[in-house]
Amino acid sequence: MSSTKLSPFSFCILALVGRDGAGPHDIVRMMREGRVFWTTSESHFYAEPKRLAKLGYLAAEKQPGQTRERTHYTLTDQGREALRAWLAEPCAMPRIQNEAALKLIGADFADSDETVLASLAGLRAEIDQGYADLVEMEARVEQIPHRARYLRLLNELARRTYDMQREWLDHVEAELGSAERS
Repeated sequence: MSSTKLSPFSFCILALVGRDGAGPHDIVRMMREGRVFWTTSESHFYAEPKRLAKLGYLAAEKQPGQTRERTHYTLTDQGREALRAWLAEPCAMPRIQNEAALKLIGADFADSDETVLASLAGLRAEIDQGYADLVEMEARVEQIPHRARYLRLLNELARRTYDMQREWLDHVEAELGSAERS
């Protein structure tokens, strides 16, 4: 994204940098754990902070790391003001990219419902991993006291999302499994 316009993903990065700042590796870790909320290729999580720094929304400084210097980003006044203004705007309806839903849209081309069921099986492992990531996220809540209240609410959304996905998958498996037995 070479434009000077801020996208919802830009605000995602600004919010993750937050009050204490963050390095690219921190941003990637947070995004891996929070992939239930937002997902894109990891290269975007490295590129967007650089772009925001060039635009003046983030300040970048080198800090010592274990093996080499690391970049640490902090919000500038411009970045804080942009985030404040964005927070006051109405939220859009969540956009859902759900590959399992797409599998069902095209399921009439499958050899059988068993084929579709087999392709959905990996989703259960991803949901389980999401719950494991949520445990890690919940363990860190008190380490960020100024965000603890909001993180607990966000973690509740994640838990409900995983619960809903698991319940839906149970339903799909029961429905398609019963059709195969008929």
